[in-house]
Amino acid sequence: MNFPRCIKRILLLLLFSVFSLPCVSLGEPEDGRITVEAEKGTLLGNAKVVKQGLYTFVDGLENDGDGVMVQMNVPKSGFYDIVARVKCGSYKENYVEVDGVRVGNIAGTMILWGDVKLERIWFDTGDHTVSILKYWGWTQIDSISLVPSNGIDSNIYDVPATLVNPNATDNAKRLMKWMTDVYGKKIITGQYSDNGMYGDEMNAIYASTGEYPAILGLDLIDYSPSRVARGTRGKSVDKAIEYWNEGGIISFAWHWNAPEEYLSGTWYSAFYTDHTNIDLKKIVNGEDPEGYALLIRDIDAIAVQLKRLKEAGVPILWRPLHEASGGWFWWGAKGADAYISLYRLLYDRLTNVHGLNNLIWVWNGQSADWYPGDEYVDMIGWDIYAGEHAYASQSAVFLEASRVTDKKMMIILSENGTVPDIDFIFRDGTIWGSYATWSGDFVIKNGRLSEQYTEKTILEKMFMDDRAVKRSDLPDFESYPLQ
Repeated sequence: MNFPRCIKRILLLLLFSVFSLPCVSLGEPEDGRITVEAEKGTLLGNAKVVKQGLYTFVDGLENDGDGVMVQMNVPKSGFYDIVARVKCGSYKENYVEVDGVRVGNIAGTMILWGDVKLERIWFDTGDHTVSILKYWGWTQIDSISLVPSNGIDSNIYDVPATLVNPNATDNAKRLMKWMTDVYGKKIITGQYSDNGMYGDEMNAIYASTGEYPAILGLDLIDYSPSRVARGTRGKSVDKAIEYWNEGGIISFAWHWNAPEEYLSGTWYSAFYTDHTNIDLKKIVNGEDPEGYALLIRDIDAIAVQLKRLKEAGVPILWRPLHEASGGWFWWGAKGADAYISLYRLLYDRLTNVHGLNNLIWVWNGQSADWYPGDEYVDMIGWDIYAGEHAYASQSAVFLEASRVTDKKMMIILSENGTVPDIDFIFRDGTIWGSYATWSGDFVIKNGRLSEQYTEKTILEKMFMDDRAVKRSDLPDFESYPLQ
């Protein structure tokens, strides 16, 4: 059959796009790229090499521990992007380790072969290992490359102090002004501790460093009506006022226990998707008006507690509806649109109905697709659990968070499992506004400091460094100048 020349040309282009030859390592090209074919690496777990058409690649990332590790020789110390050529068919995300230390994740949706990258990872001159390990898995890996990174915008830390709520209290304005003043120059220390300043986590940190963290992280979970109905008594508001009066900063999350009418599993775990049958999409679409009324009831109950903080003069780093894109919490289980509707409803109800002008709104959706809009967000938080003794700055995640919106915003490490090495943070130039280590096993064991995640030397290093803000370093937020 004789095809017209134009059709032949189109067919050739399609064939080239589908069956284009895999990346081949040619040494160090002019752009400094270093490439290693995945099949030449060490297979981990049950990963396997597959030949398919013109491609040879690594497949089989199905179980924890599956992956591939390649050897890289870096001729010159500096920042490099880790670029993987992959195919996965739908959105997938997998861990990346350098020399056995987790430095971030690579993610993408590649029906055909394409590149995904993890930006700005520091490599010293010499030999290194780079590994891709199963997180979601189901990703085929053709090659792994290192490409010299671009520089960071020098104005990234020039963030305005203006809050989205025009009626914000003076104390909220002062806290925001001070945080933006030190942003890029210092990192503010933080710790979650259910029992406040006298909790085991705080006691362990003080015993080791002689200092308290600047930020105390707390949770409003026990004020959720479905928990109150089972006899819980929240104490975190009292703990917050106490820490504020001692000169500290307060951050609040809310593990929103779903209304009792939607409990399907363990009652005290009903913030998890698996323990409730609530359908947020139906509620925000108007298909479940009773559910909408219950959500309003719950919001109003939490507003009562937030008003206590407002009356005590306490500004709050307010981080509701966190980690939504992961789907493990019910407010993220029905997709981004339903979540954004709930976030905006929560903002409107607390701000415009209840007049809670002491809140600094920290969005923590963990994906740009879940961003509710600049008019609802004061700063962006990201939660990272990198693994035991993983002290990397997580610079790639910082840069990802900084691109969620074109508006300049402070980026904070709103939850972490391991305290990062402060030297790495400033070396990499991605200086989180603050961090807040999660409670329990991440800090303590049997009531004492545990080194399972963060060794004592790293913790002491953070708290003894002038670039880290402790509670004793904080100004008086009743008088900090607004101009």
